[in-house]
Amino acid sequence: MNMKKSAFAVITTVSLLSFSLGSPMFAAGGTFKDISNVTGKDKINALKAQGLIKGISDTQFLPGSKVTTAQGIQFISGGLQLSLAAIDFNKAPVASSIFSKVKDNVWYTEAFINAYYNGIEIPADIDPAKPITKELFTNFLIQGIEKVGNLPMINIVPVDIADDDALDPSYQGSVQRSLKYNINTLDANGKFNPKSELTRAEAAVMLYNALDYLKSRSNATSGN
Repeated sequence: MNMKKSAFAVITTVSLLSFSLGSPMFAAGGTFKDISNVTGKDKINALKAQGLIKGISDTQFLPGSKVTTAQGIQFISGGLQLSLAAIDFNKAPVASSIFSKVKDNVWYTEAFINAYYNGIEIPADIDPAKPITKELFTNFLIQGIEKVGNLPMINIVPVDIADDDALDPSYQGSVQRSLKYNINTLDANGKFNPKSELTRAEAAVMLYNALDYLKSRSNATSGN
């Protein structure tokens, strides 16, 4: 493969995002009717109003449904507009030559390829059908926004996380940065709950927060 230096698309406004969780969805105006008791409902409805997230119907979002790894990668790859436009290949990349469990020519194939070749470190043996954990999704999302937004390396004072011992050590840095960026917060007991399986509502709230952070940085840069 002859690969030029990859260039990442820069997201400066929320309007560039396309949220997809990998299954048939329906766009609509109005608000979702099944999130009235969900934390972050205003953020979810704000994204819906801008056409950035879709439900299974006009009024249903199914906020508690678990996000599979394939859906999570599709969400990040599509949302951050990752592509192969800046890369030259002698032949088209094949997902099954990179990943042992990712199928070729299915709905999520392109998302995995785009994420991989744009520098998101995805394990070769990842299982697309497995529900994605909060720490793993956070790790992928933080890698994505830092590359898309060309965010600088930062030195942070680590936040005390009550269940830090439950975190995969390789994800600790991205989790800490997600807290610094206000993409994630700890629960009332100071826990991150890294091994919890991500829900659609949690994914949407993280999306909103990530875009809000990128937008705030863009505004600050423009202001200077």
